Amino acid sequence: MKNTMIAPSVLAADFGNLQRDVEMINASQADWFHIDIMDGVFVPNISFGMPVLEAIGKHAKKTLDVHLMIVDPDRYIKTFKDLGADILTVHYEACNHLHRTIQAIKAEGMKAGVALNPHTNVNVLEDVIKDLDLVLIMSVNPGFGGQSFIENTYNKVKKLKAMIDATGSSAIIEIDGGVTSKNAKALVEAGASALVAGSFVFKSETPIETIAELKEISTL
Repeated sequence: MKNTMIAPSVLAADFGNLQRDVEMINASQADWFHIDIMDGVFVPNISFGMPVLEAIGKHAKKTLDVHLMIVDPDRYIKTFKDLGADILTVHYEACNHLHRTIQAIKAEGMKAGVALNPHTNVNVLEDVIKDLDLVLIMSVNPGFGGQSFIENTYNKVKKLKAMIDATGSSAIIEIDGGVTSKNAKALVEAGASALVAGSFVFKSETPIETIAELKEISTL
């Protein structure tokens, strides 16, 4: 049986009731907290920064899956470790020296992930795939929540899974953007092992039940 990680995206939470929403995730069947850090430069939006991440970390009882949508992420690798990140994902498109960045993340004791924008081919990871713990496939253009899922994602996941299997990499595939109960099973069947869900969870009237439904659908 394949256990798929469900990672609610805190970006879609109610910031006026952040502790309540963090406690909801703690009480749910979710596996990770997915936390997007945006700088307004790499993506056309600004999300929360270090103080909010620190506040989430104080209450979160599950893995902190931190996704950096920022330029020059190397500056902050140690900072994010100190703030409690368990997984740190950087964008391929934001790193000039990707191999060095991955090694720096691992040197701090975190799991290293690399995210790919919708237009980026998975082949760009061939030379580092064995060093990675996670590859995050953006199934929408990064920057804003609530966008429509890009259908080409399924092919991309299959291609990436084939590369992972061929190289003996232990990297898992995470999907971020437009994940719902309608596409979760197909994504897992294509090779995904972690699903980020934002609006689908937090706009639900019963988020805990919505997370349970995603978990059930995606456990093959």
